[in-house]
Amino acid sequence: MGPESLRGLAEMTGQDPLESIEIEMQDILVGNQDDADEWEDVPDDEAMATITHAIRDILQDRARLRVRRDQRTWKQRVRNADANWRPLLPRIVRAYLDWKQGNQSSPDQSAACSDESTLRHSEYDFDIDVLDIYTRTRRVHITRSPDQTAAEALVLHGYLGTTPINPSLAISLNTLELFRCIRLFKASYSTEAFTKLVCYMYYIPYRPFYRTSIADAFDIYISMRRQIEHQVMQELGRDSPDWRALNACPPCAYQLADEELPTFSRILCLDGNNSLKRLAPTAGRSSGDPRVFASDYILPREFVNQFANEVKARQQQNKPDTLLGTADEGIEESDEPQSGGDLAEGDPTDGVPDSVTPCASNWKAAAAESNKRMWGIFDETGIFACCCRHGLVLWLVDMVRSGELAKYPIAIVAKILMAIKERLLIGYDIGCTFTETMSRSSVGPAFAASGSRFCVNAFHGYSHAYNCQIRYHPNVIPGAGLEDLETLEKVFGDSNELAPVTRYCSPYRRHMFMDLFFRQRDDEKYANIGLMLYNNYVQALEIITEQTPILEEAMQSLGIKPEDLAAFGHEERQYFSTLQDEDPANVHLIAYVEALQELRKTSDELSEISRRFYDRAVSAGQTGTQLTFMAPHNGPTDYDADLSAMRKLETNRRYLREHLNQLTAEVNAMEVRLDIANRWQPGDSRYNEVVQYIAERKYQRALGKLQRLVIQRLFELHKLNISRTGYKAQTYIAKSLQRRCVAIRNAVNAYNAAACELVPPRETLDWSKASHYAFLEEFALLRDTKNDIRSKPWAKPVVREAMRLSNRIARAHEEVENVNRELRRLHTSIRDEEILFATVLEDLKKRADLLHTAVEEYVHHRRTANARNMVYIQRAYDLPGFSGNKQPGFRAGAPLPALLAPSQLARLVPMETTCTA
Repeated sequence: MGPESLRGLAEMTGQDPLESIEIEMQDILVGNQDDADEWEDVPDDEAMATITHAIRDILQDRARLRVRRDQRTWKQRVRNADANWRPLLPRIVRAYLDWKQGNQSSPDQSAACSDESTLRHSEYDFDIDVLDIYTRTRRVHITRSPDQTAAEALVLHGYLGTTPINPSLAISLNTLELFRCIRLFKASYSTEAFTKLVCYMYYIPYRPFYRTSIADAFDIYISMRRQIEHQVMQELGRDSPDWRALNACPPCAYQLADEELPTFSRILCLDGNNSLKRLAPTAGRSSGDPRVFASDYILPREFVNQFANEVKARQQQNKPDTLLGTADEGIEESDEPQSGGDLAEGDPTDGVPDSVTPCASNWKAAAAESNKRMWGIFDETGIFACCCRHGLVLWLVDMVRSGELAKYPIAIVAKILMAIKERLLIGYDIGCTFTETMSRSSVGPAFAASGSRFCVNAFHGYSHAYNCQIRYHPNVIPGAGLEDLETLEKVFGDSNELAPVTRYCSPYRRHMFMDLFFRQRDDEKYANIGLMLYNNYVQALEIITEQTPILEEAMQSLGIKPEDLAAFGHEERQYFSTLQDEDPANVHLIAYVEALQELRKTSDELSEISRRFYDRAVSAGQTGTQLTFMAPHNGPTDYDADLSAMRKLETNRRYLREHLNQLTAEVNAMEVRLDIANRWQPGDSRYNEVVQYIAERKYQRALGKLQRLVIQRLFELHKLNISRTGYKAQTYIAKSLQRRCVAIRNAVNAYNAAACELVPPRETLDWSKASHYAFLEEFALLRDTKNDIRSKPWAKPVVREAMRLSNRIARAHEEVENVNRELRRLHTSIRDEEILFATVLEDLKKRADLLHTAVEEYVHHRRTANARNMVYIQRAYDLPGFSGNKQPGFRAGAPLPALLAPSQLARLVPMETTCTA
């Protein structure tokens, strides 16, 4: 090393320059040219020993220049840092509240201060490097008293150290707050991007060290804010278990004393999504971050695993051709199980003991493609969520190395029943089949006792069998209103923003980012609840105003009454509930008739081949036994081609003869098995019946393939419109839609050909009708070929449209009732909350509590949201068709005196009186 390098090394290590070591090393290795006479020869053995000792001495001297390497693993460092931070958190939280109230002077003022107190404790002061995106200060002087830790002193000056003990770098609290606010509204904004911004503002090159420091400081900053938030909720009396899930949505939870009870106390949604995946550690390693982030959004794995193995996986079955047909070209089917756990645990459709229903088949087909080759590389493969109809999330569950297993919805429903204990309507895209699965689980009795029920989502419901739609679609469920129950599709569309930063992070930080995201999203949804209710009211009034005259005119022209429409609906449900699939006994008769047809076809082909073969032979009566030459042909003669043709005829003749013998044996065996004494002939009545049934079966297959293609087209259109779908995925889906449209046209042609072969022939279809989603409900009607239901009144298109309009108008009237109730609940909640806020703030101010500033900040944000909601509540009150109560009420079960601060209530004698209207 040169002199400059040695001086630089000495400055970094705080030691004296080491030029002497370098000079001594040069003297030993190179030597001095002037003292050659002072050297003497030594024996080889002594020379080797001398050189060895010299090299050892040099290496020992050089080792003093090295910095000791930290041999601890990442897990050990994280665990030690967490153990050191944990006892400091209460003190730095109090210091943070002091700093927020302005009880500590700024760093510049404390550095310039030279009073006697500062001089007395100067030995505890220290200087530290800092990062502050606002001031771009590089180093500050921190004053510190003997009873303060370094972390506490830094927070009092507006900084947070990156380590709990002897920090060498601190991040300003304002910088960390800026990062937190950016992440609240741009979830995909990463720590690395923010660190690069800070480095850019400081005119320094980006280094991973700064990213790690900011990430570690941000973890502690979030922990500080979470403790403060918990204390704020305590002051507001909102710290009871599951308070957020039970009370965060006033239109759902704020029941009033004088209101009429609704059909369903709450309308909820369940669904799973695989965007928030996290890669599993490689080579059997475990995560280096052993911390656990406790969130009231995320249910623990231990709770979820209580319901594991309650539903066993069903053995893979072939998809029925009448519903799904064969798999699409280009889609590979995996023969290997994707997860060892799934061999034991079943999905939400495996609780039905009978054969797989058409709805379950469609759901399994859609889920299988998204889960292929995924579970082996991801630890968490997504989330399973529950939210209310207003979009506020109740609980989340991690899907661990699996697809959408039955234990996830069962666990969430169990949590709902434990916390809410009310009659619920729960929308789930496979809710029809999951109803049976739930009834057979350990939660089934409690679910049945609550009076709750499942239904399917409005959009997904159109992919279900029609006999499912008429029982589980929200459009036919009294009390559902106009809710489509597709709320979680919007939630997952928003959460796709979070996916880029959760893919590679630790479990702790993944849950932390999820908690931040969903908490902020719920705050935004709360601020827009008034707008949502207003829009729902306007939509319901428009349906009632515009479609009621149309329905009345249609009923008058058809000569029917509302009671007739209700009877038609009941008869329709009865018909489809008794409609059965193909009788298994018919399969044997079909096989017998098909074998007879194949036998007859093969016999005809053999006769034709034999005729052609014998036509080439020369009659013995013409030539005797003497061989003669054939008459010459015009043009050239190819003897090889003639010989090849004869050999092909003989080969085909031999093959057909063997095939005929095989078919004859099979037919004989079938006749013995089916106890058929005389072989059926084409003119027999039984033969003609089976032939007609085969034509109907061919028609059913063509209809099933067309239905599958139309359903897939709808789902691809829906996927194309999902937020954050990548450009490449959109391009692939668009090309797939083009191919799908061609496939649908071909399927329509195949259906029309099969429909014409029926007796009597069915009406053919055109492309414009088959490509519309409303056509899906006609598949069930087209499928019936045994009973001509086209003669029934409810099967006529005009009557069916009248039935649909009647249901739609009935749901609109229910929506008006629901929104009337929810608007009044929200209005009452805002009024009561304002009283609570004023009372608590006054109490904190009188006590000079440090939490006053934190509570005031929370109240300010909440009041802003309440003011926006009140604007739309008033707009709804001013609508011409508004029919609700415009005056706020009293919450059912609220104690008196109403809504006092918890510190005041603790000093009062508990009162049993409740509010009444």
